[in-house]
Amino acid sequence: MSGGSSGPGARAAAEREEFNAFFPQIVRDLTEDGLGHPEVGDAVARLKQVLEYNAPGGKCNRGMTVVAAFRRLAGPGQQDPERLRCALAVGWCIELFQAFFLVADDIMDASLTRRGQLCWYKKEGIGLDAINDAFLLESSVYRVLKKYCGQQPYYLHLLELFLQTGYQTELGQTLDLITAPISQVDLSRFSEQRYKAIVKYKTAFYSFYLPVAAAMYMAGINGKEEHENAKAILLEMGEFFQIQDDFLDCYGDPALTGKVGTDIQDNKCSWLVVECLRRVTPEQRQILEENYGCKEPEKVAKVKELYNALGMEAAFRDYEESSYRRLQELIGKHAQRLPRDIFLDLAQKIYKRQK
Repeated sequence: MSGGSSGPGARAAAEREEFNAFFPQIVRDLTEDGLGHPEVGDAVARLKQVLEYNAPGGKCNRGMTVVAAFRRLAGPGQQDPERLRCALAVGWCIELFQAFFLVADDIMDASLTRRGQLCWYKKEGIGLDAINDAFLLESSVYRVLKKYCGQQPYYLHLLELFLQTGYQTELGQTLDLITAPISQVDLSRFSEQRYKAIVKYKTAFYSFYLPVAAAMYMAGINGKEEHENAKAILLEMGEFFQIQDDFLDCYGDPALTGKVGTDIQDNKCSWLVVECLRRVTPEQRQILEENYGCKEPEKVAKVKELYNALGMEAAFRDYEESSYRRLQELIGKHAQRLPRDIFLDLAQKIYKRQK
């Protein structure tokens, strides 16, 4: 293949363009009928604002994965424009789902920025009203799902998938919150086992299993075995992704990530602190006890110094390599009845990313 217009970079850009171009339609679907309504018009105008500020602007990997996976899984006869529109709509359902979690998560974590802009609750005049805005985003998921898939044979599968994934994600968030209560530092709670449970429930199910499982159901693949196989691969990928995220929280460039990391200040059960605890001497543990979970910049700096002294950057690179190898093995073992490219494409997107 010659020429830049047909390479993988150009294809990815075209897919992103196609996905983003569908968002105004989603906003219309959710607001058109209600905007001029004499009773709820003002509330729907607020919903429109909430959607336009919080749903776009991310990398859209989760939503775009639905479309890419659907294209790989569905036979040529299933890929008419109508079905592709459904895949785009379900992709945006996951982005709305993500926005619902993030708006709430930012309030709980007292975060300042998200995707390179002020967190929604931090905007002038919003504050804790953002809690209800998060609920509106969640309701929007199910309204879009019904509009586009309500008459499809896979509708109930998708509905149950979103409901179950929401519950799993909320359990993960609960584990995260009770393991690291703000201002109550107890490093003994930070075990590798607890860390992996938080990651699996809070991130891996909705970020990795949900988009691929949704595409599988849409393509008529609803066998338990196929879904269990996909889950085995995708949950491993989700763990890899979150550990990378934890690493970038401390070592990433905010200009690239779009957010300023606060895991140390927020007393988070992060991969870095769990790994650090496995390596520290009693004296170093004392430094961590005294400085972790504190807002003061000099204390945060001391934790980062300790991470550097313990070679956490090299430890992460080693982990990245071994996890990637494990991922390839899992794909070889579990992807017999599913196209491997779905998983390989996803792995390629996240491996060695900087944001």
